[in-house]
Amino acid sequence: MDKILIKDLLVRGIIGINDWERENPQDILINIEIEADLSEAGASDNIEDSINYRTLTKRVIAHAESANRLTVEALAADLAAICLEEPGAQKVRVRVEKPGALRFAKSVGVEIERQRSN
Repeated sequence: MDKILIKDLLVRGIIGINDWERENPQDILINIEIEADLSEAGASDNIEDSINYRTLTKRVIAHAESANRLTVEALAADLAAICLEEPGAQKVRVRVEKPGALRFAKSVGVEIERQRSN
């Protein structure tokens, strides 16, 4: 299966369970890997035959900036569902991290995998 990769997408949004985390947007780092058959797009050289990662990224950013989720798990699940709405997307791996959330750690986060149900 072919893959579309969106790496190190940095957005700012409200995420966290502590009161101070709910007051101001913080950095959220997102990585997405979408499995799809891209052979038709490779042969035709037409974006209509692929997943348009630009429009998908705009949807991901808009959601991450406005969702106001409590957990990175919930945000990751939201983003996976958005990706699987794309025609042709069969499976998605989403990693959501909060840089600097833990002292002495570069970031903390989760990685989930979801696939299209038939």
